[in-house]
Order: sequence, then structure tokens, then C-alpha cells
Amino acid sequence: MRESDLYRQIQQAASQQGARLWRNNVGSLPGPQGRPIRFGLANESKTVNQQIKSSDLIGITPVVVMPDDVGRVVGVFTSIEVKPPGWVWRGMERELAQLAWIELVRSMGGVGGFTNRPDGGIIWPI
Repeated sequence: MRESDLYRQIQQAASQQGARLWRNNVGSLPGPQGRPIRFGLANESKTVNQQIKSSDLIGITPVVVMPDDVGRVVGVFTSIEVKPPGWVWRGMERELAQLAWIELVRSMGGVGGFTNRPDGGIIWPI
């Protein structure tokens, strides 16, 4: 399966559950004067990007909050790092930076994790 197919399947599965996810491309390109133009979340500098890497898919998950806001639907920030089939955690530098982002999102009440499943179900951390 191509990576783009997996992204699309995860996005479709999220939409069927009422959530919305968009691709978060992160990187840099040389600008007109040769200075790098950085794009993507949490990519203010090379140093920042080495320490924390935002996930591949970013979006919003609807949640009904109870009992304080009875019946009110709120959007919860969602961040999913997509991995290839057969992926297992190895604790490599890149994975640690991706985990730092996911832990930040989760510590602030968001939904985040790694997946390699077409249904978008989080496989780690649970």
C-alpha cells in the first residue's frame, strides 16, 4: 500500500466518525534570497524541529462534554503520526521528537498517537 493511500484511508475513517484530519507537511525550502522558508506546525527552526515534530495528520475530533456543558459539542485538537505497515517503536531520535509532540497534545487534552492502521485507530501510546 502506498503511503498516500494509507493517509486517505485514515482521513476517510476519521470523517466517518465525525472527525476531520488534514495533511501537515513539514519542511523547508530555499526562499528568494536563499534563506530557508519553513512550513508545517512546530517548525520555527531546525533546532525546534529536531526536538519536537508535529504529526502527519492534524485535525479536530468532536466531543460532547458532560455534565458542565451538557449537550455542547466541542472540537478537540487531534494529531496522528502515520507509520508504515509493520512499524514497531524503536525509540529512534525522529520517533522521540514525534512522541514529544504527541505527549504535548495529549497533556493539553488533545487526541494524539501513532498509527499504521487504515481505520486510523491509535496503536501507540494508548
